[in-house]
Amino acid sequence: MAMASTPGKLTYPQFHGLRRTSLMPSTFHPLFLRRTGAAASSRSSGGVVAMAGTGKFFVGGNWKCNGTKDSIGKLVADLNSAAFEDEVDVVVAPPFIYIDQVKNSLVDRIEISAQNSWIGKGGAFTGEISAEQLIDIGCKWVIHGHSERRHIIGEDDQFIGKKAAYALSQNLKVIACIGEKLDEREAGKTFDVCFRQLKGFADDVKRWTDIVIAYEPVWAIGTGNVATPEQAQEVHAAIRDWLRKNVSTEVASETRIIYGGSVNGSNCAELAEKEDIDGFLVGGASLKGPEFAVIVNSVIQKKVVV
Repeated sequence: MAMASTPGKLTYPQFHGLRRTSLMPSTFHPLFLRRTGAAASSRSSGGVVAMAGTGKFFVGGNWKCNGTKDSIGKLVADLNSAAFEDEVDVVVAPPFIYIDQVKNSLVDRIEISAQNSWIGKGGAFTGEISAEQLIDIGCKWVIHGHSERRHIIGEDDQFIGKKAAYALSQNLKVIACIGEKLDEREAGKTFDVCFRQLKGFADDVKRWTDIVIAYEPVWAIGTGNVATPEQAQEVHAAIRDWLRKNVSTEVASETRIIYGGSVNGSNCAELAEKEDIDGFLVGGASLKGPEFAVIVNSVIQKKVVV
């Protein structure tokens, strides 16, 4: 696979059967149109959600190590009063100690994720949380492979893949994070890094139906530097092609690939327009209820009239 000749620009092969080449409705392949039920969406726009993959648009909010009972109560109230587009899966990931508070006060429209889980069944593992415990308190999702776990805590690809596989075995769905550091992008290693991290998941994961892949370039997380829509799109398209070649065409089509890294209410619409960007994993902006709603509702950028 061709690597970047300049730090900001990557090249990737032409994909067959997975991507459209025009935004005009007349060129749409059925693979790129996600319909609710047997017919197209009945929303007043008369449109359908068009993406390169066939999964539903997905927006997750990773609250990280932020919040108090009071501030989270205010955030939950804002989320409960927000108007969200129908054709989006919305998930939030509070700190462990507030999961129960959020689960008991948040509208059912929004599902709960944990930010991490242990590699196996619970036991004498001080400070860890098991998948079984998360299921017990109503979590539906867990995040694995986030760059802060990789580069600050020191988790490696194999450890992360095994944690994800165990979570899936306990019926926790997984947001699987991958992404390169700045020096790796500048060295033209973006694909090498992302594909290596993907392999860490693929080596142990046997069922992909409950996985969302989050591409989060490390140089964009919390820095205010967001990948351009073109940069994000070409990596997302390459990830989808890697899945096609190394897992299956079906998994490549059905797996949602979302973008994370300084996503906010101002840049989400432009990013959402890209065909292989199936949603977002949001950090700081997810702590602001009204702005998070704007990001969720960027799904309208996927609408096409048919």
